[in-house]
Amino acid sequence: MEITEENLRILSNYLSQTLSPDPNIRRPSEKFLITVEGNKNYPILLLQLINSEAIELTIRVAGAVNFKNYVKRNWAVEEGGEDKIHEEDRVKVKALIVDSMLVAPALIQKQLSDAVSIIGKSDFPSKWPGLLQNMVEKFATGDFHVINGILHTAHSIFKRYRYEFKGQALWEEIKFVLDTFAKPLTDLLVATHGLCATHANNPEALRVIYSSLLLICKIFYSLNFQDLPEFFEDNMNTWMTLFHSLLTTDVPCLASDNDHKPGLMEQLRSQICFNLGLYAQKYDEEFRPFLPDFVTDIWNLLVSTGLEAKYDLLVSNALQFLSTVAERDHYRNLFQNPNVLSNICEKVIIPNVNFREIDEELFEDNPEEYMRRDIEGADVDTRRRAACDLVKVLAQHFDEQVSQIFSQFVLMFHRPLCCHNTPQNVATTGATGGFLVFRLKFSIAPGYNLQPP
Repeated sequence: MEITEENLRILSNYLSQTLSPDPNIRRPSEKFLITVEGNKNYPILLLQLINSEAIELTIRVAGAVNFKNYVKRNWAVEEGGEDKIHEEDRVKVKALIVDSMLVAPALIQKQLSDAVSIIGKSDFPSKWPGLLQNMVEKFATGDFHVINGILHTAHSIFKRYRYEFKGQALWEEIKFVLDTFAKPLTDLLVATHGLCATHANNPEALRVIYSSLLLICKIFYSLNFQDLPEFFEDNMNTWMTLFHSLLTTDVPCLASDNDHKPGLMEQLRSQICFNLGLYAQKYDEEFRPFLPDFVTDIWNLLVSTGLEAKYDLLVSNALQFLSTVAERDHYRNLFQNPNVLSNICEKVIIPNVNFREIDEELFEDNPEEYMRRDIEGADVDTRRRAACDLVKVLAQHFDEQVSQIFSQFVLMFHRPLCCHNTPQNVATTGATGGFLVFRLKFSIAPGYNLQPP
């Protein structure tokens, strides 16, 4: 397949027909594209079409989706399988795709970024050693459309480090990544955070900046998951100082207006809590100097966060961080004060095990499944499960105090029923109190009695 204007026009027509609602037009075009994708120069012609501003955007997007699916089907060759991509095309694609991705509109960039990730899983780093250096060089452009494209691609490639089995090949790959990427990523974090103050009155710019910060925090988690890299240990103060700043700085224009969908601020804070939980759990000794301040930060965050569903993941990750800290014997002093325990129970745990309207809707839709997930602990990553896990941890260390505190709350919820047994009280206080007793009985260690005193 020659790279000519005529072939470009033909390819464009077939891609246009794949968008037709008429199956008699769409299906033959889809089959044709699959039959010709084994031809030499096909992926190069497709990339040229995607890059051409003279072609309608919808067709270019269709081409990007087609390219991603082509890579997904054909790039990795199973042992003994047929290689449908010519070696010259593989070399050219890897030479062109990063630059093509970075100058493309957002809709196309996402598809090409996914394609880079798919190729990276197969070829990086041994068959594509120049990928990271090429990406890092783009940080210097200062163009956040480009930078976010690079970060999204890096996140897609590095995310697998979170679940890969440990082995020599994995260690060598992560070391290669850290040697090339860790310092530029840290420098980018510092520079990007500095722009927050510069553009404090520009909501549109802040959205782009905080999108970058969110991706940087996700990459941080992936690069630190397997083990604590020496570079991040040496630069822990830089990262933790900025994490503290991002947790404690409120940017109202980035908060979500939708009660059910988290905004950038909620997502970023949630990811930071996730990162801190990783360090508290796996790198306790190195993280210890920073931990008390973060306990305070997260406590303040929890008591000031509402019950809307958009905060659920944030609250869940924050509570899991507190549970991780409370498990450690050497941090007992942070929780042993009776006033601290009482405040945690009253202001953090009780609100987050409450039966909310959204919970009622889920229960009404499928009560059997709701109760099964609740009892078996399948409702992971929910604020209620995280709150109950925190109760269990606290009860291990402060059994008598925790049992006494919650007994008082049980009595408080039951008293209105005894004094004012109206239908409305039964429906509201009874539902909340009954549900609270049910959850706390399953949370506190066996043998503790949650009867009203």
